[in-house]
Amino acid sequence: MLRWLIVVFLALIIFSGLQKWLQKLGFGRLPGDLRFRLFGREFFIPITSTLLLSMVAAAIARWV
Repeated sequence: MLRWLIVVFLALIIFSGLQKWLQKLGFGRLPGDLRFRLFGREFFIPITSTLLLSMVAAAIARWV
């Protein structure tokens, strides 16, 4: 359980560091990525980007 927690934590750190670079490539603006305002705050749910990144990660994991 602790190993998975560390992996998720590291993945979040890496993703947050690469977020500006990924946005230049179009991630976060794909059809299916939800962005809405509620009570003056902006919420973002990257459904399509998450699916695409997970498919890429699975392909890399299968290749390695």
